[in-house]
Amino acid sequence: MRKFNNKPVLFLDSGIGGIPYCRDFLDRNGNEEVCYIADREHFPYGLCSKEELIAILSALTEKLITAADPKIIVIACNTATICALEHLRRSFNHVPFVGTVPAVKPAVMTSHSGKVGILGSQRTINDTYSHKLAESLGFHGDILGVPATELIEFVEQRFDSASGREKTDIVRKYINIFHEHGVDTIVLACTHFLYLQEEFRKEASPQITILDSIAGITKRIEYLLDENDSLLRSETNFKPAHRLLLTGESPPDSFWQKRAQALGFKLDLLKDT
Repeated sequence: MRKFNNKPVLFLDSGIGGIPYCRDFLDRNGNEEVCYIADREHFPYGLCSKEELIAILSALTEKLITAADPKIIVIACNTATICALEHLRRSFNHVPFVGTVPAVKPAVMTSHSGKVGILGSQRTINDTYSHKLAESLGFHGDILGVPATELIEFVEQRFDSASGREKTDIVRKYINIFHEHGVDTIVLACTHFLYLQEEFRKEASPQITILDSIAGITKRIEYLLDENDSLLRSETNFKPAHRLLLTGESPPDSFWQKRAQALGFKLDLLKDT
């Protein structure tokens, strides 16, 4: 008799950045259960050192495995993936991990000018990951990395209340930087930037391509669910009970209550075990 696995797929980020990835996955896999964890206690990850992030995410993952018992863990954050994914895979090798990394490969394959822009957190831009991957693909052009901590904080704290003009203005500021350097392909290397995807595409000239990794992440999760005769797939008629968990001791404020309601997720605090 075929076995099914009704455990949740867990998405992890420091704030709301990973929610678009979570939604994209659910749009294609409606009978799968999801647990989304927002590590608001350590937001933003991009200002942490690599060593700090490894320690934070190792402790958090241990708690989440006990609290949520996930069948797959998705690190829905470029910074966290680049800094800690390898360590997490070694430390918790009984759970498959999916990481989120800058879409460097499609970017270098798309670029005609040989000038690629990467927009991300300070930690992601400082890391050598993108440059090394581009070199391994035989790319000999220029990669312009632009840190955008201000943009991450804008999405996390002000996206819901900001006017359309404010959203356009803050995106235009970064698009102009890439325009000045002749970039023809821009990688949105932070999950938070997906909230402003429409503004990025409107502000970029027709000659500039905007790339992200959302479709690739969903496909990778689906691959893990489907391998070994779909051993990790939930039952077809399974009724999932999605959860949104928060770190920190303070009760969920209206911001998170609205997020949970919009998603249809039960909101709760991640308690120490």
